[in-house]
Amino acid sequence: MGQTVTVPTSVLDTNQLRGITLRLALIYTAAEYLISSPIWFFIGDNPIKPALGKLVLAIVFVLVAMFIAHLLIRMKGVGYVAQITVCFLLSLVASLCTSMLDYYLYYLIMLPAVVPFSLADYGYAVCYRMSIFFGWSFLFVALLNHLDVRDRDLKLIASREEALSAQMRALQYQVNPHFLFNTLNSVTGLIEEGASERAERMIMSLSSFLRSTLELDPMKELRLADELALQNEYLKIEKERFSDRMVIRFDIPSELDGAMVPSLILQPLIENAVKHGVGRSPGKVEIVISAARNGRTLHLSVENDVAANIVNRGAQSLGIGLANVAHRVKAHFPGEASLVAEHVAAGRFRASLHMPLRMEDG
Repeated sequence: MGQTVTVPTSVLDTNQLRGITLRLALIYTAAEYLISSPIWFFIGDNPIKPALGKLVLAIVFVLVAMFIAHLLIRMKGVGYVAQITVCFLLSLVASLCTSMLDYYLYYLIMLPAVVPFSLADYGYAVCYRMSIFFGWSFLFVALLNHLDVRDRDLKLIASREEALSAQMRALQYQVNPHFLFNTLNSVTGLIEEGASERAERMIMSLSSFLRSTLELDPMKELRLADELALQNEYLKIEKERFSDRMVIRFDIPSELDGAMVPSLILQPLIENAVKHGVGRSPGKVEIVISAARNGRTLHLSVENDVAANIVNRGAQSLGIGLANVAHRVKAHFPGEASLVAEHVAAGRFRASLHMPLRMEDG
């Protein structure tokens, strides 16, 4: 049966987002340390000696960065001005606190030497750390915007898949009643003729065929060999009625057995050949089911004899059966598939499908 495409509500769950935030904060902290250490070294400060203090500050930064990220996540949907204002205030408070912590850590590390408190140095540290926190805030806002874009794209793709799935199911469900109506007419004809045993065999074949088709997913593809096996089940049904007048011939190269085709794509074409060929001709009618490849294109065709009184009517039948096939292949292979129905010779009609060749092994 057809399967429902579940439209996700978000790209990432909460735990995944926390994990990404933590990794990004660690990378940001490591990058800041690797970039700033050579600068401190060149201006005469040994970046190795206060390494313990820098480690403590790095841990504090990661914790503060996670808090800012959590707050920004909660503010999703709020205007950019409000987000920037909050980021600025949080960065200012965090910079004031961590700069003071930096001074006390440096003071403890340098003991017994006394490091006097310098308001100018403190102000410089606040400005420096504020730029770090503010940079982190903007980086995380950019990440959230990126995830939002991915989220919208994913939902759009899922919605399109759901719409395509619904369209394909609707087309298949239109074909099945059409086929069922014709088959039941055939059963009725056999019963009227008194051929009850043949009618019973036909009903059993119909039951087997419908059971197989109802288990198919219209969005999935079948091997061409499996598709032909299903069509053989259908032809068994029609042979019960037209056994003396219907000749079936298959022209399928063995190397194309693994070609992937939409499920039941041939059934309306064969049904069309039976209805307008065998059903309207008093004599024997040959139906040829063939497949061929041309580069990366697969050609499938159903060709049949037609009665003289319908040769000049143009296309044999472009009703619901062939129309559904045309819609299905165009939806399944956008811009890459087509259906051509035409008289190819006097008393001869062919319906041909052209689609990309996809083998079972990819």
